[in-house]
Amino acid sequence: MKNSTFAILCLEGAVLSFNVAAAAALIPSIAEEFVLSQFLVGKIVWVYMLTYGLAAFIYGPLMRKFDARRIELTCIFLFSLANLLVALSSNMSILFLGRFFMGLFGASVIPLGLILIGKHKGKEVRGKAIGAFFGFTFIASLLGLFLSGVVYWRWIFLIPAVSGLILWVVMYFKLPSFREDATGFQFNYFKAFSDKAVLRILSYIFFISLIYHAIQQWLGVYFSTQLKLNQFTISMLITLTSLSGIFGEFWGGSLSDSIGRNKTVNLGIMLMVFSIFALIFKSPLAGTVLIMIVWGLGWTFNHAGLATMLTDLPKDFLNEAASLNSGVRFISGGLGMGLGGLVMSQSFNLGFIVFGCGLLILLLSGKLLKLK
Repeated sequence: MKNSTFAILCLEGAVLSFNVAAAAALIPSIAEEFVLSQFLVGKIVWVYMLTYGLAAFIYGPLMRKFDARRIELTCIFLFSLANLLVALSSNMSILFLGRFFMGLFGASVIPLGLILIGKHKGKEVRGKAIGAFFGFTFIASLLGLFLSGVVYWRWIFLIPAVSGLILWVVMYFKLPSFREDATGFQFNYFKAFSDKAVLRILSYIFFISLIYHAIQQWLGVYFSTQLKLNQFTISMLITLTSLSGIFGEFWGGSLSDSIGRNKTVNLGIMLMVFSIFALIFKSPLAGTVLIMIVWGLGWTFNHAGLATMLTDLPKDFLNEAASLNSGVRFISGGLGMGLGGLVMSQSFNLGFIVFGCGLLILLLSGKLLKLK
């Protein structure tokens, strides 16, 4: 794979990820403008994630039928227009519609990246490539989160709309054809699920993503209602998860190559367990800063290890595994967002205890599953 091609993949991931995390931090500001409940506005995250998750299932098989270049040019263009629709929305119905289309067309980016890395990078350096790819998505997410605390919320959607259209022009001239990978449409999901390694990894991904998003997507509301922090401080705290996540993806990718995928995954979940139980005690701001850093490192160590495991799977169903990774993560993340809202609306401490215990169970399950 040429460096220019890999750079384009990273830039696509950056455009996609710019407002993924920022959307949760913007819930209080959007709710204030439209004079609605924060828990109602929080569904903008839920709508995006579920749509993304469902749409992701089709892109892996489609990349066997059509040139991935054509698919990506179409999707990045329509994804940019969807961001523009959200940025210009005059009511929540239009905003929800824009978020739906963002999920529908944005779902192609990550499967394409994983498929190409899995096919064109050697196993001994695959973890580093995965870490770099997702590292750039976290850099973009960090920038979006930072800006969400200092600019009007509509800019957080206008920026990827404009940058996405600029990237489309670059892709049109620089992104090579992948026609040789288009061997004919095959829908190998049944074959993928018949493989025990795939089933074990995807089951793990489903539950870790559900628990992570049940916590992460409501941290902004927790900081606002429980710790009484302002929008800038909320955005900066959530930004720390992305800042540490940048290092976590690069570091986690390297650890996956050096100490192994399984050890990296388990190290990540142990850091997550520590962080979520620590939130129960409502630490001073300095303590909360530290908790957010550790939380971000834990999630990205786990993420990098699992993503690298997927690229190690047999090529016969690599496309399906890549789509399933995105689909399962976002569907379970959307469900986790909804479940987290139900529990957190009753008591944040109850939510932290319930989901923290879930992480402990998952840590034990990960060892029993013997992920490799």
